[in-house]
Amino acid sequence: MNQLGRSTVEVTPLGFGAAALGNLYTPVSDEQAHAAVRAAWRRGIRYFDTAPHYGLGTSERRLGAALREYDRAHYTVSTKVGRRLDPADGTGDDLADGFAVPATRRRVWDFTADGVRRTLEASLTRLGLDHVDVVYLHDPDDHAEQAFREGYPALERLRSEGVVGAIGAGMNQAGMLARFVRDTDVDVVLCAGRYTLLDQSAATELLPEALRRGVSVVVGGVFNSGLLADPTPRATYDYGRAPEELLDRALRLQAAAERHRCTLRAAALAFGGGHPAVASVLAGARSAAEVHDCADQFATPVPDAFWHELRDTGLLPPAEPS
Repeated sequence: MNQLGRSTVEVTPLGFGAAALGNLYTPVSDEQAHAAVRAAWRRGIRYFDTAPHYGLGTSERRLGAALREYDRAHYTVSTKVGRRLDPADGTGDDLADGFAVPATRRRVWDFTADGVRRTLEASLTRLGLDHVDVVYLHDPDDHAEQAFREGYPALERLRSEGVVGAIGAGMNQAGMLARFVRDTDVDVVLCAGRYTLLDQSAATELLPEALRRGVSVVVGGVFNSGLLADPTPRATYDYGRAPEELLDRALRLQAAAERHRCTLRAAALAFGGGHPAVASVLAGARSAAEVHDCADQFATPVPDAFWHELRDTGLLPPAEPS
């Protein structure tokens, strides 16, 4: 277990990303979701991350139901604030936002202090928990002023009151996360897609700054939404069609992995967790089979010769740890 910053919250090196439990792109049954969480538990995963955004609360509801059979003292849960869920008429679906669920709620951006508390209270109800361990400000890209002025101080108060154990921000960019590390007292930041075999932008400022200041980093999106899991012309990169030049780079990475008798998936997971600032790597899964595969790949040693080849051929910068 790894400690998050200066908090007492601990996470496993491999965490469970629960976005898929919210019917990300395609439906998942309650039974499949429960089986995925049960498989994660059996493989030693004790850190579970969710958010109201994931399926308009579906992910939180399913994750909470699945975790109910386990001792609350033995696992860590993080959720997020910044998108409040208000009632909607339920007509149509949520596929425009990526989730195959009925539009029974609508998202409202809200990083106010009141919004933070209300959103967290609703999350606790859906999860069926009396507390969560970590709360992140979720995607405040276009709401920076309100997030820093109102949302972050609200999280600080929740932490000082003992309502949550650790606080931070979660984003698909590194720049603003570096500002959170530099200008606030966060314990952890969640960086998705910006520290991968295809994108090391988090290494420029965020990761060194986090290491200097004792702030932990949780890395998500190590497969860049699919391209590094299965590099084919149909693969997605950051939730859109993969550009041809990145597909070519991913195929070169895959060929190098095969030469060294490992898989690209194992290398992607290992790289994400290789920096000393990183406390946990989140792997999303929608089934027990996917969980077992991620756990197997995470446990697979990646030969040093593979990393040397990537640096020698320019597929990885010379200074990146692995």
